[in-house]
Amino acid sequence: MEITKHASAHWQGGLKDGRGSLSTESGVLSDTAYGFRARFEGQPGTNPEELIGAAHAGCFSMALAMQLGLAGMTAERIDTKAEVTLEQDEGGFTITAVHLSLQAHIPGADRAAFESAVEAAKTGCPVSRLLNAEITLEASLES
Repeated sequence: MEITKHASAHWQGGLKDGRGSLSTESGVLSDTAYGFRARFEGQPGTNPEELIGAAHAGCFSMALAMQLGLAGMTAERIDTKAEVTLEQDEGGFTITAVHLSLQAHIPGADRAAFESAVEAAKTGCPVSRLLNAEITLEASLES
C-alpha cells in the first residue's frame, strides 16, 4: 500500500527578512505563516521543527494505539509531547534529537506489555523511521 500526501511552501525575500507560508492538502494548514523570526527568535508563527514535533508525537501516539491493541490493551488516553533539538554544526543546522514524553492511561495495563508496545511504537512509527536523529522516550503509565 502506498499513500501520498501533499504539502506546499511559499517563500518571499531573504532568509532573515523574508516570510513564507505553508499549506497542506487537507487544509489544516492554509497559508500558515512561518519565517526566520518564528524559527529562531520566538516570534509568532510556526516553523519546520515544531511541525516535525507535532507529526512525530501524532505518529507515535497512533503507532502506540496499534501496538497496545495487538497486546490486548486499549488506552483511555495517550498524551505525547515531542521536544525537537536543532543544532548548528560545521555542515549547517541539523535536527539532532527528538525526545518524546508519554503519559498513558490504560486501565488494567500489564507494565511489561506496555513497555514492549512503547518500544515497538517508538522504533516502528514512520516518522521515527524517517528521522536521522537520536530519539529518546520517557513513558508514564496510569492504570
